[in-house]
Amino acid sequence: VHLEESGGGLVQAGDSLRLSCEASGSLYNINAMGWYRQAPGKQRDLVAVFHIVDVRGAGATDYADSVKGRFTISRDRAKNTVYLQMNSLQPEDTAVYYCNAREIDDLGHARFDYWGRGTQVTVSS
Repeated sequence: VHLEESGGGLVQAGDSLRLSCEASGSLYNINAMGWYRQAPGKQRDLVAVFHIVDVRGAGATDYADSVKGRFTISRDRAKNTVYLQMNSLQPEDTAVYYCNAREIDDLGHARFDYWGRGTQVTVSS
């Protein structure tokens, strides 16, 4: 599985950006795709995840508390692409954003995480 991210950049506080992540390869066992971010000197944290398969129903989403109401994750199934629409960006959103795809085994257990190379988002005050 290969993940190709795009859409990062330098913006001012209050601006918007949309990140894209196109997946290719063997996607049959991918059950979730999402975005993580890592600021300098900090750990990589979950931002948002789109559940392709979930007990709550296909398309269930989860967000970090810090981005709820500002960020929206969506998926274009035909394009194998996940988007992260980021509105009302703040300096604390500055980080490298990584696309993630989670592969499961035949029992539904997480088997492997695929990662993109990351895209820089910088928000100036």
